Amino acid sequence: MAPSAMSRGRDNWIASLSEAQPVPYWLEDPGKPGPEPALTGAETCDLLVVGGGYSGLWTALNAKERDPRRDVVLLEGREVGWAASGRNGGFCAASLTHGLPNGLTRWPDEIHELERLGRRNLDEIEAAVARHGIDCEFERTGEIDVATETYQARELRDWHRELQEQGLADGIDFLDEEAVRAQVNSPTFKAGLWDHQGVAMLHPAKLAWGLKQACLRLGVRVYEHTPALTLKQYGAGMAVRTPYGAVRARKVALGTNIFPSLLRRVRSYTVPVYDYALMTEPLGEERLAEIGWRGRQGLGDSANQFHYFRLSADNRILWGGYDAVHHYGGRVRAEYDDRPETYAKLAGHFFTCFPQLEGVRFTHAWGGAIDTCSRFSAFFGTAHQDKVAYAAGFTGLGVGATRFGADVMLDLLDGERTERTELEMVRKRPLPFPPEPFAWTGIALTKWSLARADAHGGRRNLWLRTMDKLGLGFDS
Repeated sequence: MAPSAMSRGRDNWIASLSEAQPVPYWLEDPGKPGPEPALTGAETCDLLVVGGGYSGLWTALNAKERDPRRDVVLLEGREVGWAASGRNGGFCAASLTHGLPNGLTRWPDEIHELERLGRRNLDEIEAAVARHGIDCEFERTGEIDVATETYQARELRDWHRELQEQGLADGIDFLDEEAVRAQVNSPTFKAGLWDHQGVAMLHPAKLAWGLKQACLRLGVRVYEHTPALTLKQYGAGMAVRTPYGAVRARKVALGTNIFPSLLRRVRSYTVPVYDYALMTEPLGEERLAEIGWRGRQGLGDSANQFHYFRLSADNRILWGGYDAVHHYGGRVRAEYDDRPETYAKLAGHFFTCFPQLEGVRFTHAWGGAIDTCSRFSAFFGTAHQDKVAYAAGFTGLGVGATRFGADVMLDLLDGERTERTELEMVRKRPLPFPPEPFAWTGIALTKWSLARADAHGGRRNLWLRTMDKLGLGFDS
């Protein structure tokens, strides 16, 4: 592209953001329910769930479905679904291991079991959505990983052959350039790997709100605008203090994820990473026809710094990813949710992928924090003589995996030995992150190295190779 054309292109990309509201598209839905009242005074229960995102909601719901007589209370510091559970891309994946490559590398001996449990978990999410009448626009469309560079196309083909050799390729097809562009027409696509059944698309906030309503119908007492401040042993159980009251419970499940755990020893295992997304205006039939996408699959590219994108129910395109921003000291602040320099970058990438959509405008631009850990997938544990359980570190795939994590926490609290609790993935924790300034320095160096690898045919430098050997790193 000539310099003048490049300048005009950038001007057009920036203009596409002129009316974008810096708020999550999903949370502006007119059907958003009002919050439940805050807790004032004292409560007692069998099980206290801390956190009103997917992790806490699934835990409360599954606890009541396992034993309707169990007395369950859920505390949410603000409103159900306001954080990551209402801001994500709505990709509900079967994978429990942040994708097959990560799972096969870390748990090769149990990867078939993990894949089986992950598929069953996704099936159970679909069944629960139907059983409880949750209108969250659930579509079992699958997902295509696309290559935008020649070396990525070779890697996808080689990876598909490896999956076939491992007996893990059921329902996964390799698409050459012609085949992938027949599904979604971008001049940047060179190949694809289509997982037909392993991912569903949904409206993330509507899922959270629907889970809350299902919990209420089953008798869970939900208190919003009620942050949990402290956790201490109290007699044979536990006590949690809130601003205007307290809860005494026999058992406690912690689903706070990115927010500081009430268990101090767990905090070093996660770091917050900020992710950002754009949402276009609805596309009419003519514009949709220019890109195809009749299968409505979720899409993600194969770079280290990757994009994820999908169609909403009203045919908007959500376009997110690429930048993954970690702030020094692991700070989580409201002002970090808005990052215009990332929005401009994402808009440019969008029109590079779909130049035929020039003139489309973005209506929403937002960000939010996710929690990641050194193995990129959830970890689990207990404390206080097994009266407290936790799950954290979902690394952006929590839409589906949090339900599995909820079942793990309930198994641990109930003292049950199950196929879940016997997994090495469940029994072992990741390596913790070092204290500052080492954490920030290591993450910054890893991000630089990943970007460099993308620019040099995927070649990983000494730092990345060392991190690979140690089982550490940073996933964008």
